[in-house]
Amino acid sequence: MAVMACAVMLLPLMDAIAKYLASRGMAPGQITFYRFFFQFLETVPVVVLARGLAALRPKRLWLNLLRGTLIAGASLCFFTAVKFMPLADSIAIFFAEPFILTMLCALVLREPVSWRGWLAIVLGFAGAIVVIDPSFSKFGAVALLPLVTATLFATYMMMNRALGTVDRPLIMQYVAGVGGSVFLGAVLVCGGTAGGVVDLQPSLPGSVPDWALVLVLGAIAGYGHLLVVWAFQRTPASILAPFQYLEIVSATLAGYLVFADYPGPMKALGILIIVAAGLYIFWYER
Repeated sequence: MAVMACAVMLLPLMDAIAKYLASRGMAPGQITFYRFFFQFLETVPVVVLARGLAALRPKRLWLNLLRGTLIAGASLCFFTAVKFMPLADSIAIFFAEPFILTMLCALVLREPVSWRGWLAIVLGFAGAIVVIDPSFSKFGAVALLPLVTATLFATYMMMNRALGTVDRPLIMQYVAGVGGSVFLGAVLVCGGTAGGVVDLQPSLPGSVPDWALVLVLGAIAGYGHLLVVWAFQRTPASILAPFQYLEIVSATLAGYLVFADYPGPMKALGILIIVAAGLYIFWYER
């Protein structure tokens, strides 16, 4: 539980770094590429030291590459959103993900969901709409990007639940870095270089501190998520899942301290509805 709490308090710092780099002129697409490329570079040596060169060949290569592509698409949408929106708002909308995952598992995997579960899903989406509505009025369609992120991430989680895995978490993180880097490299070439999309323009960090932040971004991405996987391997999900909502606390603090962003009364109400509905699902499942 302590490892899970530390991990979820750490992960929003990755989003804060992405928002800061975007404010300094780096395109969200390029930031997202660095997030996966340096995740790959910073996990490979540990994989080799721990498991040898043979571990660089995962048992389910294509499924793990697909995982990386799904997370890369989710991260690209989210980093683009936080360029324009407050961190707390973006993460609050993203936390529609447990409800999307529950709905997908019910519709695709035919997992049973009670009427109480469906009620919590409806209430959770209602809370997300309360947060989205003022954000949509201010930021336009960008306010929907965290919802796209939640959908992609829920699909990634459903794939894990449906197929399972025979590879170790660290190896999965390394291969996800490869898949994400390849996918985002293609996006930058096609969308930025060829298509001229501003938020996909390739660029380099503008200073030594920016390079340092990019390295920290990759480390948090690789090892922060590794801590989450490690915790879930050792403790029932029903106990750990509520800790995920600490991300909203960490994101609110980071947004306030670094960017002077703070959710207003309506957004705070929406966040409370989302958290309450999510905690109810976890409590009922347990």
